[in-house]
Amino acid sequence: MDATPHPGLATAETAPAPARHRAGGGWLVGLLLPLGLACGWELAVRAGLAQGRLVPPPSRILDTLRALAVTGELWTHVLASLTRVAAGFAFGAVAGIALGAVTGTLPLARRLLDPSLQALRAIPSIAWVPLFILWFGIFEASKITLIAVGVFFPVYLGVAGAIASVDRKLVEVGRVFRLSRPALARRILLPAVLPATLVALRTGLGLGFMFVAAAELLGASEGLGYLLLDGQQLGKPEQIVAAIIAFAAVGKLCDAALVALTRPLVRWQDTVREAL
Repeated sequence: MDATPHPGLATAETAPAPARHRAGGGWLVGLLLPLGLACGWELAVRAGLAQGRLVPPPSRILDTLRALAVTGELWTHVLASLTRVAAGFAFGAVAGIALGAVTGTLPLARRLLDPSLQALRAIPSIAWVPLFILWFGIFEASKITLIAVGVFFPVYLGVAGAIASVDRKLVEVGRVFRLSRPALARRILLPAVLPATLVALRTGLGLGFMFVAAAELLGASEGLGYLLLDGQQLGKPEQIVAAIIAFAAVGKLCDAALVALTRPLVRWQDTVREAL
């Protein structure tokens, strides 16, 4: 019998490498667009085609970042923002997972709680600030609470939606095999909702950085949001852009860390992305 593989079929030897084997070069490709835009703007300013006063060239921004890093001011602001985001993310994620699981599995809890939570989700983040300041003062508690609120809603929606969308046939198969409730949750429900939950956590983390900027703009002496406000008050656009870049870099690193930490939980998945 001919053992030559069909040209249209992939074998273990001819199949493409998993996506994670190519991840090392993926981030380099992702840098092409921002580096290209930065170099183009730098050349435009140096050639006199643009003024560069309100949007400073990358060289001035890098000089500002370097000066802030040398004095240690940059690391102080980064640490302050990271600490607030970490605390707010922890509280918001735990509450979102817990309430999402309750409303997703218990119809009575869903009818009782979900309408109120959906109404609260529509409230703008800035509207909570006066109330939180009145309750918790202008110190860290109000900032962390505001971040936790921002993290809570996407995590809650992700978990509740993932549980509600579990295929009924999977649950019926578990009942056919007479799995107990804990075994049904561990072997069927948890694997089914875990991928969507991890996506919701990433979304919540991104909103956590958005909310920490709002919290620090409204009253803080440290943090990247404070660095933004200080640059605006002193008329330093290069400091504002430097703070924005720091936000982007720190947020991306935190997102990558979350993905790396949670990847073992979904290693069993065989998705189309692994073959691309």
